[in-house]
Amino acid sequence: MTLRRIGITLGDPGGVGPEIVFKALAGDYKLPKAEYVIFGSAPVLRAEEKALGIHFDFGSGKPRPTRLSGSLTFHEIPGSLRTVTKGAPTAANGRESFLYFQAAVDEARKGNLQAIVTTPISKSSWALAGVPWKGHTDYLSRFYRGVIMGFWSDKLKLALLSHHVSLKDALKKIKKESLQKFFISLDRSLKKVRPGKFTFMVAGLNPHAGEDGLMGREEVEEVGPAVEEARRQGISISGPYPPDVVFRSALGQSDTFVIALYHDQGLIPFKLLAFASGVNVSLGLPFIRTSPDHGTAFDIAGKDRADPHSLVEAIKLAATLSC
Repeated sequence: MTLRRIGITLGDPGGVGPEIVFKALAGDYKLPKAEYVIFGSAPVLRAEEKALGIHFDFGSGKPRPTRLSGSLTFHEIPGSLRTVTKGAPTAANGRESFLYFQAAVDEARKGNLQAIVTTPISKSSWALAGVPWKGHTDYLSRFYRGVIMGFWSDKLKLALLSHHVSLKDALKKIKKESLQKFFISLDRSLKKVRPGKFTFMVAGLNPHAGEDGLMGREEVEEVGPAVEEARRQGISISGPYPPDVVFRSALGQSDTFVIALYHDQGLIPFKLLAFASGVNVSLGLPFIRTSPDHGTAFDIAGKDRADPHSLVEAIKLAATLSC
């Protein structure tokens, strides 16, 4: 039986990414059996080994520590970084983290990886380094138009119509035609990674979902008609629902996705409910990409205080969806 190959990127060297990778792989978390490949640079790897007192023997052909099932290899990305600056965005760290991710994506696009698990990068660091993309999903959109940012946990699942754009620009995307395309794409993407039928609940934009047009017309003119058309095409979808109750209604429903119309509408309830266990998943790709649902946590970077549980869940979900 051929094991699935899962790439794991170290993320921003100045954040908690390297720390949670080491803790997740060295801890007793019963990770699925797989060929794990770490994408990073040797100076970052060695600095983290020294800081945490954890050593991985990549030359032995066996995972170290022995709790890890499968194999563990290191895909070194040559870089210019020689010392690691923790706790703040820097151009050097941004360049490194982008190169790690770029290399992992290249391998996945060639079919050499079935999944990529990314640890947090800093969008500020990428900007300082001159990287023109605003994060992982934005870069993936370069190759795969319509990639969807989703979030997955036992408590709540959601998909975002728009993500890393201003609220003003997000509102411009709430149009019947774009909503219809999004609903269809989301339904198809989920069927590819997990056969079965998900139910979708669409959040409204305005208070009380517009109250029949009294508090805004978007639900009547754009969202509602798009939902009706998607339903006619066989998608199990309903709404728009008042945004202050739709997440509560979906709570604990394992086969239900809430569709949020902009970034914070979905991420505020999700992170409140599942910050330590939630997973960011990119949908609409020919491979699986997951990540923790938190950022670089510069305030605790280098202090041995980072919790790896969200990364552990990201690795487990990547393994499950890439079967």
